[in-house]
Amino acid sequence: MPEADPLARWFVTEAFRIADTSELVAAAGERLVDAGLPLYRLAYFQVTLHPELIGTGYFWRRGRGVETGVRVRGDGQVDDAYHDNPLPVVFEQKKTVRVRLDQVEPQAPLLRQLKDEGATDYVALPLQFGSGHVDALSVVSDRPGGFSSADLERMYFLQFAFARLVEVHSLRDTAVQLLDAYVGRAAGQRILAGDIRRGGGQTIEAVLWYCDLRGFTRLSDTLPRDELIALLNDYFGAMGDIVTRAGGEILKFMGDGMLAMLPIATPAERGAVARRAVQAAASVADAVTVLNRIRAAADEPAVRFGLALHVGEVMFGNIGASKRLDFTVIGPAVNYTARLEKLCAPLGRQVVLSQDLAMLLGKDETVAIGRHALKDIDVPQAVFGIRGPG
Repeated sequence: MPEADPLARWFVTEAFRIADTSELVAAAGERLVDAGLPLYRLAYFQVTLHPELIGTGYFWRRGRGVETGVRVRGDGQVDDAYHDNPLPVVFEQKKTVRVRLDQVEPQAPLLRQLKDEGATDYVALPLQFGSGHVDALSVVSDRPGGFSSADLERMYFLQFAFARLVEVHSLRDTAVQLLDAYVGRAAGQRILAGDIRRGGGQTIEAVLWYCDLRGFTRLSDTLPRDELIALLNDYFGAMGDIVTRAGGEILKFMGDGMLAMLPIATPAERGAVARRAVQAAASVADAVTVLNRIRAAADEPAVRFGLALHVGEVMFGNIGASKRLDFTVIGPAVNYTARLEKLCAPLGRQVVLSQDLAMLLGKDETVAIGRHALKDIDVPQAVFGIRGPG
């Protein structure tokens, strides 16, 4: 492609400044049209390294802007919608696919839909990254006769420039998604922002959430490995979904235990965050009841848990060895919460609350269940439960 091509110059001098992928796809579509290419639709398909997502599609149509769609992982089977379109050839064989929609009656539902919209030409191209990873780009024309040879040659060269741009986006998105999945959103944001010095951190106030399974040692000795993993996933799935929907951050899984927190941004929010945490704990009790009905129908052992809630200040930051760090919370409040949870079994409660947390709630929301000894604490501590199911 001639170096004087303003479109090529835009790709290599300006487009890299666009950090948002949707904005990049929209800007690329508009630039291609302004440069005289007969473009009706531009789509970028980003394959994601994520435990729950297969990828994201960004779909630009002339005059309509960008829409996005996320493909969620299912049971490992690739569905008919994937096979019944041109993309498998692009991803699996790294080949360009062209379908002249004005000359054939396409079988793929996607292509039939595009033809019904007036499209005349469809081209899907592989975007190969330096690592060997492949994303895909498709361009669609609605001009009579479709793309000319000159159009296709121009886009062939531009596909390499576009691949370099979206490779940066893909690597960034992968880093964000993996950090979210493995260390949590708040910790991931801090790490990406450069907060990586060992011992570095900040003091924050939070509602602390600590839970574990009852009878896990016996289950681990008697259940086959796959059944034990399935039980843990059922349990952590119920706990994790509810606490994150309540604004919580899962900090770590420790065997059958889970530590999470609901950060308190300002003192004025203390009561609201405490109430949200207690409501989430009550929701967990309901969710586990439903889960156990399903497990009983499948002749699987029930999930039994204990959960403690406490409020206090913690240090949120980098802890560990020089070559292996953990971004987590530490402090007396964390230890207190873990010790408090050990009272669930002897008290016959699924959920117990510290006095500090109970004081943030109304008297009609909690029930006092006496003073009880906690490990390494000299004075028996006042303990509370949730009034009602907890």
